[in-house]
Amino acid sequence: MSADSYDVAIVGGGLAGIATAARLQTAGLSTLVLEAHGLPGGCAGYFSQQGFSFDVGATTLVDFGAGGLGRQFLDEIGCELPPADLLDYKAWLPDRTVCLWRDPDRWAEERLKCFGATQNYRAFWSLLDTLSSTFWRATRRGAVLPLRSLSGLLKNLSAIESRNLHLLRYLTWTMADVMRAHRVYSDVALRTFLGMLVEDTLHTTIEEAPAINAALGVTIRGAALMRARGGMRGFWNAVVPRYNELGGTLKVGHAVRKIEQTAQGYCLQTAKGMFRAACVVSALPTANTYAIAPEMVKKKLHGHVGRERRRLGGALVAFLGVPESEVSGEPFTHHQLFQDYGKGFGYGNNMFISVSSPGDLLSAPAGYRAVMISTHCGLDEWENLSPEHYAEKKGAAQRSLLEYARRVYPLLGEQAVVSKFGTPRTYLKFTRRERGAVGGTKQTLWNTNFFARSQDIGISNFFIVGDSTWPGLGTVACVAGSRIAAEAVLQSMARVRSTEHRNDTLPRPINVEDFHQLVKER
Repeated sequence: MSADSYDVAIVGGGLAGIATAARLQTAGLSTLVLEAHGLPGGCAGYFSQQGFSFDVGATTLVDFGAGGLGRQFLDEIGCELPPADLLDYKAWLPDRTVCLWRDPDRWAEERLKCFGATQNYRAFWSLLDTLSSTFWRATRRGAVLPLRSLSGLLKNLSAIESRNLHLLRYLTWTMADVMRAHRVYSDVALRTFLGMLVEDTLHTTIEEAPAINAALGVTIRGAALMRARGGMRGFWNAVVPRYNELGGTLKVGHAVRKIEQTAQGYCLQTAKGMFRAACVVSALPTANTYAIAPEMVKKKLHGHVGRERRRLGGALVAFLGVPESEVSGEPFTHHQLFQDYGKGFGYGNNMFISVSSPGDLLSAPAGYRAVMISTHCGLDEWENLSPEHYAEKKGAAQRSLLEYARRVYPLLGEQAVVSKFGTPRTYLKFTRRERGAVGGTKQTLWNTNFFARSQDIGISNFFIVGDSTWPGLGTVACVAGSRIAAEAVLQSMARVRSTEHRNDTLPRPINVEDFHQLVKER
C-alpha cells in the first residue's frame, strides 16, 4: 500500500479507537488513527500545565486487574500495565459516610452497617452481587449484544452459563424495580447512594437505569479500580508507544472533515491531507460520525442521532494544582459527595473528587498534588449566553464546587498554583462532541443491551465503536467494545481478502481464529 493508504482507518483517538486499532495492528492489519485533538484520549484524555497533569474525563481504569477486560486488552497487544494505585474510596452522604472497599468481605460488612442488616437488605445486596459477578464474567468471556445472529446467541448462552440463565429476566427491570421488589426503595440514604453511583457510571437515574447495567456500574469499585500514576497521561504513555512499536500510525491534530466511499474502500479528507483505507472504524459519537460519513452511513444513523440528542448530558470540572498540605489529611484520594437529600443530582449536589497519589510525580511536582472535581450538568443553560453572563455563571459554579469539596479538604484551593474550570463550552471546544456533551448517552432499558447499537451497522467495511455502542460508558466498556469491533473488522477483511486471494492477488486472509491464536502465542 502507499504511504497514505491503510487496511483500516480509525477516526477518533480515544480509548475505544486506539484499542481497536492496536488489536487490529496486532492481528496483522495496517492501521491509521486520525485524532482531531493534539493529544490522544478523547474523554479519557488529559492536559498538562505547570508540571501538573489533569484528567479531562475518565480518571480511573476499571477491570485492568488479572483476567479483567482491560488486562486482556493489554496482554493481547503485548503492553505492560503502567504503574497504578488500586483504589478504595469514600462516599459522603448528608448524614453518614460509606467506605467503598475493594475487598468483598469488607464491603459486605460496610454496606450492612451503613444501610441496614435486615433480611430484605441482605437479599437485595445478594442479588446485586449475583448479577454483577455473572455479567462481569459473561462480558469477560465475550458476550455480545444486541443479538445479530444465531452464533451470537450461542456465544452469549455459553458466556452466561446455563445455571444463570434465569437472571436474564432482569434485562427488563430497572434498578428502582429491584429496590421496590426487595422493599428497600423507601430508604432515602440507600436510594441516594445508589443514585450517585448510577449517575456516575450510567449517566442516568435509578428509575431509568437497567438493573443489570446498574449492578455492574455499582460494582466497578470491586473490579480492580485503579488510577495510573500520572492519571490517563500515564496510561497513554504506555499504550501509544506500544501501538507505534506494532507499526500503527497515530496522527493527532487531524480532524476528519469528510469520508467518501470509493471503488477501493474509503477516502478520508482532513485539512492536512487525504488518506485511503479499505475499512473505516468511527470511534466518534454518533452525531459526529453522522456529520462526516457517506450518505449510506447517514441513513443508518439518522434515527439514532435524533434519539441520542435528547439524552445527552454535560459536566462541570475544576482542575487544581495545590500544595500537598491542602489534601494530606485524608487517607482516601477519591471521594463522591452528595450534599442535600432535598435537592436533585448534579450541579455539585453529586460530585466526584479525584486526587493524585502521594509521590505521583507524573501528576504533580514534588510537594504538590493534582485535584479534579467534577459534577454532571445540563447543556441547555450553557448555550446562548453573552460573554458577561457566561463568565458570571462559570465563576459561580467554580466557587460552588470548591466550597462543597472543602467538606473533605477544608483548605483546598487556598494556595492553588493552577486553577482551571471546564463547562460544556470547554468540552465543545476541546472534544468536539455535540453541544459539549460528555461520555455517551444516558442509559435506559430502551437504548442498552438488546436495544443497544451494534458496532456492525450493516455497511460493508464501515463500523462504529465507543461509548455510543454496546456495552456503553466508561473505560471498561470502551475496551470491551473495541474487541467486538476488531473481530467484526477481521471477519469483514477476511471475506474481502478471501475473494482477492482466489484471484491470486493477496496472501491468505487474516481471520478471527488467526487473531486469537496469535494472541495465545504472544
